[in-house]
Amino acid sequence: MPIGPFVADFACPTRRLIIEVDGRTHAERPADDARRDAWFRREGWRVLRFSDDRVIGGLPLVVDAIAAALRAP
Repeated sequence: MPIGPFVADFACPTRRLIIEVDGRTHAERPADDARRDAWFRREGWRVLRFSDDRVIGGLPLVVDAIAAALRAP
């Protein structure tokens, strides 16, 4: 989903929540992700990041974390 100068993997605009699913290449550029996350947060978004391995191997836990974030004020 395009948000400002970036594209988020998934976003819920009404709750201002972004979900990013990070593949292995993200480990090579943590400063880029930190800069993106900082921009999103300055714009009023919350950001949840999950590795693709965690999504594949532990989807119920990922879903629980997203649900908890959506319940939070």
